[in-house]
Amino acid sequence: MGNYLNPTTVLDAYAKEYNSPYFVDKSMMLKELIPRIGTSMNDICITRPRRFGKSVMANMIASFFSRECKGADVFDTLKIANFNQYQEYMGKHDVIFISLNELPRKCRSYEQYIDRIETRLLHDLKQAYPKAVIEEEDAVWDALTAVFNAYDSKRFIFVLDEWDFIFHRNFVTEQDKKDYIDFLSNLLKGKAYVALAYMTGILPIAKYSSGSELNMFLEYTMVTEEMYSEYFGFTEEEVDDLYARFLQKQEHPMVTREGLKAWYDGYHTKQGERVYNPRSVVAALTNNNLGNYWTSAGPYDEIFYYIEHNTAEIRDDLARMAAGIPVPAKVREYAATSMNLTTKDEIFSAMVVYGFLSYENGCVRIPNKELMDKFDDMLLKESSLGYVYQLAKASSDMLKATLEGNTVKMLEILEFAHHTEIPLLSYNNESDLTALVNLVYLAARDFYRIEREDKAGIGYVDFIFYPEIDYGADGIILELKVGHTAEEALAQIKDRKYALKFEGKLGETPRYTGRILGVGIAYDKSTKQHSCKVQVLRDELSCFMK
Repeated sequence: MGNYLNPTTVLDAYAKEYNSPYFVDKSMMLKELIPRIGTSMNDICITRPRRFGKSVMANMIASFFSRECKGADVFDTLKIANFNQYQEYMGKHDVIFISLNELPRKCRSYEQYIDRIETRLLHDLKQAYPKAVIEEEDAVWDALTAVFNAYDSKRFIFVLDEWDFIFHRNFVTEQDKKDYIDFLSNLLKGKAYVALAYMTGILPIAKYSSGSELNMFLEYTMVTEEMYSEYFGFTEEEVDDLYARFLQKQEHPMVTREGLKAWYDGYHTKQGERVYNPRSVVAALTNNNLGNYWTSAGPYDEIFYYIEHNTAEIRDDLARMAAGIPVPAKVREYAATSMNLTTKDEIFSAMVVYGFLSYENGCVRIPNKELMDKFDDMLLKESSLGYVYQLAKASSDMLKATLEGNTVKMLEILEFAHHTEIPLLSYNNESDLTALVNLVYLAARDFYRIEREDKAGIGYVDFIFYPEIDYGADGIILELKVGHTAEEALAQIKDRKYALKFEGKLGETPRYTGRILGVGIAYDKSTKQHSCKVQVLRDELSCFMK
């Protein structure tokens, strides 16, 4: 109907999602919102990283409630249609939907940005509600109050998408930010015409609204609040369903279910339910390719800027995380809004908010291969990271030496790593050695899917390197020992038949047809020396397959 009042464009946008082959029905969130309408708990703010479906949900909410969208053809087929209040609420409200990430042409100031919003909304209100006396100098909240009074207590559902977008523009000053917070407060706080206010963004409100301006909002974040978590990101069950659709559609599937988990899982709700990055999952299935669909811009680049300038503070923890070890951290999501991230906890908090890290049980970690690749790129480029950078650069030589069976070179790299000042490597147990191996084989992640403590043969193997680029390439089985010898590690690989893991399921043709290398790496605490041994296991694999 208008620019912001009951726009039919939101249904068009949601219908595109609905008609896509990998659509996931998240409509039951509407059931959660309906009881909030017209109550004192009707101000809701959802914050999530980019690409976690915030805008899709905003379009769904606006098009469901709007009396102009006529979305029955879509919503009658969704789960929400079975809700007993469905007919009572579907298409029965006036909705004000504003995408706050839209700029006017040649925008150079906050005044231009906010004037566009106010002008368009005032135009919509004047056209739709001619009985309301709206003066030229009225603010939008004055106009909305006039509509409320003239039209039998007319109330609106507000859907505001990407509320924090303006804070990332280089023309916005600190005073502009305060003015913007005041604008939202004047528009929404304590207003009789607000039936429901649903707002989305990346950054939490708390830091920007230091006073009481927006304290009416209840915030639901990925870290601190469980409610609504299942509606942002894909659950295990939903990815299972999407993958089944993919197999039906794709004549020559190149994406595995295990691959989706390795690449895009790693996030979770507060209660521990696994969550996948939705955009990346859909892109991988659409393209029939496991790849890096992460886009880096704006705040994402800023995070790496702060890493580069605070390497002494976070270098060792980055080494731990790159090695697959979770790191304790005090995550405070509001810290992400700081323009001067200086402490480790502030930087890690920002990385959780922007989706670079996941947070669980008091620890941060790199969630999946898609993000690990981003970290790998950084480790291989940032010389300011000191020994971590040096180990990352040496990892290509380590892989090459392993494939060639060059144990002399392997030992040289291991000793180099051990003699650097690496605080996490006390070598008190095999987990410390595991951390080192993760780092010195960093380059292998470009060519292999590396599984840790995978079930194989009789027992669990420390590492299996599955070739992902060339399935005829060498597979690697790596066993670690502290206080034992490399020969004992290699004997365990053979005795427990770990090579069976490359055989695949019963009746399947083996996927990996190249050599299988057994690699034993050990550390003797008494002599403080490493030992390593490489042996071709293909004969053993052939015997198992007969």
